[in-house]
Amino acid sequence: MESVLRALIIYLVLMLLMRVAGKRTLANVTTFDLVLLLVISQATQQSLLGDDFSLTTGIVVIATLVAVDRLADYLGFRFPSFSTITNSRPAILVDNGRPIAHRLRRHHVNEAEILQSARQSHGLERLDQIKYAVLETSGGISVIPRG
Repeated sequence: MESVLRALIIYLVLMLLMRVAGKRTLANVTTFDLVLLLVISQATQQSLLGDDFSLTTGIVVIATLVAVDRLADYLGFRFPSFSTITNSRPAILVDNGRPIAHRLRRHHVNEAEILQSARQSHGLERLDQIKYAVLETSGGISVIPRG
């Protein structure tokens, strides 16, 4: 039972930390981010298993984490208000060619990243060619060109 409680606590802590850390796609992960992820995974493993490295404990912990994740997905689907707690919302970063500065700062996105996405998806070169740029929940930037 202790393994299940450890898994639940670690799941909630990691979900909270990832939510606070913000959106970032794998394409934007730096070498340091990768190293940090490996360190976090090692610390998480020690927290989950404690002194019991048995196969049974490992299986119980893995099953608990998967079950809690599936439950969170189901609750988010069934109750949209729950989903707003566990998942981020899309954020409009550019509105009719004008960057929204406070949202750019809040999400740590700069104009160069928006323009890169605009070039890749639509071949656009300037912000004034963008009707909307949206930071999606996945961390990607969607660009809607002007008419």
